[in-house]
Amino acid sequence: MEVQNLAIHCRLSTLLGERRIKMAELSRMTGVSKTTINAMYHDRVRKIDYGVLERICKALDCGLSDIVEYVVEDISNKS
Repeated sequence: MEVQNLAIHCRLSTLLGERRIKMAELSRMTGVSKTTINAMYHDRVRKIDYGVLERICKALDCGLSDIVEYVVEDISNKS
């Protein structure tokens, strides 16, 4: 039986790096707390509020798929 590990990853660090925007600046731009931005930046979030995603998308003029990605990892051949 094939086993899959499903995961959604936050790409905020990549996005901010490409645009040379600091976490503190994004926090100021969006009104989202530095704690939330930091957790998203380091991909440590389990839940993300739609309002937070909307404010980040508006501030960075990007889509949801620029911030989060869905990755399916096939682990059937791993021991």
